[in-house]
Amino acid sequence: MPQNIAEFRIIGRVGKITARDRVTFVSVAANYNRRDGDDWKTDTHWNSVVCFSNVATQVEAAGKGDLVHITGRVRENQHGGAEGTDTTYRTELIADTFSILAKASTDDAG
Repeated sequence: MPQNIAEFRIIGRVGKITARDRVTFVSVAANYNRRDGDDWKTDTHWNSVVCFSNVATQVEAAGKGDLVHITGRVRENQHGGAEGTDTTYRTELIADTFSILAKASTDDAG
């Protein structure tokens, strides 16, 4: 039987790395081009990626402004929903691979 999957791939620049006890959160900026009339504009979207111990070594070597390639799976979580509270939903990007494509130059890391 075929497996159903939800996965992602991001190529972008590291913004912030927040290490916790058993998990590291990496903020990655990815640029998307869109047409605005006759001109092209670039929109930057920030993605928060959850990195567990299986990719911790690669994340430790990364720094702000580094160009990285991350692949992984998409997971939906819901919280709350008890009496009198609203249920909140969160989409998490869980990294399976984390590669540094290029280290930031001093101009890029600004």
